[in-house]
Amino acid sequence: MRPGLQLKFSQQLTMTPQLQQAIKLLQLSTLELGQEITEQLYSNPLLELDDGNTNTNAETANKDNVLSKDTSVVDLNLDTSDLHSAAHDAADKTVTESEAEGDWSAPSASDLPVDANWEETFSSTMATSSSGENNWEQVYQVTESLQDHLTWQLNLTPMSSRDQHIAEAFIDAIEPTGLISSNLTDILSHKSDHDSADPIEEDELIAVLHRLQQFDPPGIFARDIKECLLIQLYQLSPDTPFIHQAIRLATDFLTDIASIDIASLVKRTRYKMEELQGALKLIRSLTPRPGESLTVNTAEYIAPDAYVEKVGGRWQVRLNDGNMPRLKINDIYSSLIKRADNSEQNQYLKDNLADAKWFLRSLESRNETLMRVAITIVELQQGFLDNGPISMKPMVLSDIATKLELHESTISRVTTAKYLATPQGIFELKYFFSSHVGTSAGGECSSTAVCAILKTLVEAENPSKPLSDNKLMVLLEAQGIQVARRTVAKYRESLGIASSSQRKRFENSI
Repeated sequence: MRPGLQLKFSQQLTMTPQLQQAIKLLQLSTLELGQEITEQLYSNPLLELDDGNTNTNAETANKDNVLSKDTSVVDLNLDTSDLHSAAHDAADKTVTESEAEGDWSAPSASDLPVDANWEETFSSTMATSSSGENNWEQVYQVTESLQDHLTWQLNLTPMSSRDQHIAEAFIDAIEPTGLISSNLTDILSHKSDHDSADPIEEDELIAVLHRLQQFDPPGIFARDIKECLLIQLYQLSPDTPFIHQAIRLATDFLTDIASIDIASLVKRTRYKMEELQGALKLIRSLTPRPGESLTVNTAEYIAPDAYVEKVGGRWQVRLNDGNMPRLKINDIYSSLIKRADNSEQNQYLKDNLADAKWFLRSLESRNETLMRVAITIVELQQGFLDNGPISMKPMVLSDIATKLELHESTISRVTTAKYLATPQGIFELKYFFSSHVGTSAGGECSSTAVCAILKTLVEAENPSKPLSDNKLMVLLEAQGIQVARRTVAKYRESLGIASSSQRKRFENSI
């Protein structure tokens, strides 16, 4: 074959660095976005925090270089005809390849749907109000671990140096649950005093262990569940009702306590039903993992990305203005840039100014997309906002993508790790998407609504005769919801509801 030249035309999508940055910001959570903004502030001298002290003239002169993310409110009227047209008009404002090549300084407030007050949003600054007041509830408080708590008690307990050496080894080897290995010799092997001519006997280990078992919390340093329960029972007052029956059950019938057949347990123990139920109730008041009561659990608070509330019969959606710091272009550095100067220093400032504008525009695009998605979700799930999960409608990513003329991957990114505060609580945007089951009328019912109905049915059941999965299936069919028994079992397990036999056993044992 003779070599030759051919002219061929083709189209392909190129991921520019600016588009990659916009996509990256779109999928970041609030915490991750804050970290990204901090990194940009350290790496780009053209970006700076706005302290709110700039005068009005300076803000007006530099409004093209500043992005605001102040509180933005969208009034979602129950009549959503305007929303469809506005959302359609604003669809082209999403981050696309063509936008990456376009004019980023053009205003975009006119593209927002449904009477949005975006003039306040795109005014002069980016992000949140800073009151300057200390939030004392978020001050870090030092908490002690289980080992620290036990060491503190050990220091208050008079012991010989030999016994204290053994006790320290036990404290080091204790598990987070508060239990300890039954092989005490192995625990002490790595801390043995090799210079001592007198080896440690097992009787000494048991004596120190019994002394440590009197520490707080009750049941600590037990070698198994039975010993843990017995330690707690023996520390109770002898006048405690059913204490003797509970001790016997924990000693001889621990494996039978979980039995469904309470009548058989009555025959074996020869206790009356009242005595047996009282002893079981006392045992269930104990904790088989005493060490978990001192586990350090740092509370993590969720800062919603948007709020929805009903004002004057209309649902209003607004972005949270308290998540991000205010950003703006540094006026001093930007004024040093000379258009005709090609020096290395001037080019450095030019590049950083372009990066800063791209970053601010990407944040603006992220806010726009998040706002549009939140509005559409609220529009489709007004029943949930009014009546709770029982009125949730089936919705998938393609439903939102079709309405906003976006790709499903964009909807998936913007709904991941983003939270919406509603009158029903704070929910991740992903929560509003669910599969569906068929109805007898040929319609669809959300799986979230089915779970809510199941929970309601179980709460209203007769405790002595709990509803089986098959009976729940029949009750759902009576409401027009067609679902298989296996599906009912799957939904019940996802709600953390025990089976009918387990619910009946728990009721009979009280």
